[in-house]
Amino acid sequence: MTASDVTNRGRKIVIKTADEILLMHEANLIVAETLSMLQNVVEAGITTWELDNLAEKLCLTRKAKPAFKGYRGFPGSLCVSVNEEVVHGIPSRKKKLKKGDIISIDFGVLFKGYYGDSAITLPVGKVAHRVEELLSATQKGLEKGIEQAVVGNRVGDISKAVQGYVEGNGFSVVKQFVGHGIGTELHEAPEIPNFYQGERTVRLLPGMVLAIEPMVNMGTHKVKVLRDGWTVITNDKKPSAHFEHSIAVTEHGPLILSSREK
Repeated sequence: MTASDVTNRGRKIVIKTADEILLMHEANLIVAETLSMLQNVVEAGITTWELDNLAEKLCLTRKAKPAFKGYRGFPGSLCVSVNEEVVHGIPSRKKKLKKGDIISIDFGVLFKGYYGDSAITLPVGKVAHRVEELLSATQKGLEKGIEQAVVGNRVGDISKAVQGYVEGNGFSVVKQFVGHGIGTELHEAPEIPNFYQGERTVRLLPGMVLAIEPMVNMGTHKVKVLRDGWTVITNDKKPSAHFEHSIAVTEHGPLILSSREK
């Protein structure tokens, strides 16, 4: 199939060339470097605004643009979501991390015309055992989803793998927000749900680049948006975790563009 033959909900899925995937790898390496730096400074007492400031400064030194700042009016460079906040938390000078918190950090950049996007959830000091299990299940659920991002599979195979692992460990996947394609736009087709919707989903082809991002709750899967218009929280106020990688579908298997491993 050609790129124009592949659609999702009426939107064209853009197949990337090898050169474009290399450029996207460069963008995602900046994201990975930034998240690794933030992982080393997250501690009790630091504010989410300070984390945002550190991320933006590093991004600018790499001659990249923070992808989220100004996107549809979002005010920060990071989405920083603490405890029951699921995604899209706004950085604040007033929000200071405490021991026992968990913090989801979602970061993206625009570099040489292409976007990178990734997220991690970190404990602040020691957290409850079940919270540790939540983080582990979310990260492992992402890994299970990535394993299914192979040529010939469907988006639904990714969704089924994530949901199966997460729910098998007693947690729930958020259904109101999903992963997405990525490239010259931050959010492209296809959508990548973390829950199975049946067999008739998009077939995976070489050159697709996807942002796979399980959002996993300790309690109910139901969420709501706060009055700030951005911050998403769990309905039952129980903790939530979020991990994300940008990956390329290749003939040799999934390539994790935003890997933080050396």
